[in-house]
Amino acid sequence: MIELERRDDVFVLHLRGGENRFNRSFLSELNRALDQVEKSSPPAALVTTGEGKFYSNGLDLAWLGGEGSDRAGPFLAEVHQLFARVLSFPTATVAAVNGHAFAGGGMLALAHDFRVMRADRGYFCLPEIDLGLPLQPGMTAIIRARLSAATAHEAIVTGRRYGGEEATRVGIADEAVPEEQVLPRAVERAAALADKDRTTLAALKEGLYRTTLAILRGEAQG
Repeated sequence: MIELERRDDVFVLHLRGGENRFNRSFLSELNRALDQVEKSSPPAALVTTGEGKFYSNGLDLAWLGGEGSDRAGPFLAEVHQLFARVLSFPTATVAAVNGHAFAGGGMLALAHDFRVMRADRGYFCLPEIDLGLPLQPGMTAIIRARLSAATAHEAIVTGRRYGGEEATRVGIADEAVPEEQVLPRAVERAAALADKDRTTLAALKEGLYRTTLAILRGEAQG
């Protein structure tokens, strides 16, 4: 489901679980891969990417409504901890958004330092308005931290689907490129930042996103 590859100074974390929906096993594998990157010797940077049509479609609602129903609260806290971990990760991070990034998958992409989206297909979307699902405080916090007020409002209130070029225009993505260039461009961006000092970078991110991280970690009210 998760494969970690190293390309010189860049770790590429491949999400290979189809729609890459968040359930217990998916989060466990993802965190183990992040552990490996953190334990590596510098220089290093991180790129995450999906495959085919999907980057990630967020929470595994079928699992949460079935096997995971008795642990939904603790599991959502784990999802928030994942977002906090990526947001404050001690290396540069780039999301290579190869396809759909919906709901929690879009939030995972937002937690990265930069996002490179596919220009021709695939959407960024926060569809909770159409699913009848309120956002958790941590989810709202990460959206507000990374998007302008106007874009956050439109994305949340309308459930609009943004293609790569639209997403770039409104600040969701940093650039949109043809499909075959998404991963190479993300790796190029990450490699350019791989030599940044990890301790300093982590401290800077902690300071920059202090309020958001406190909410995601359950240390403050949203």
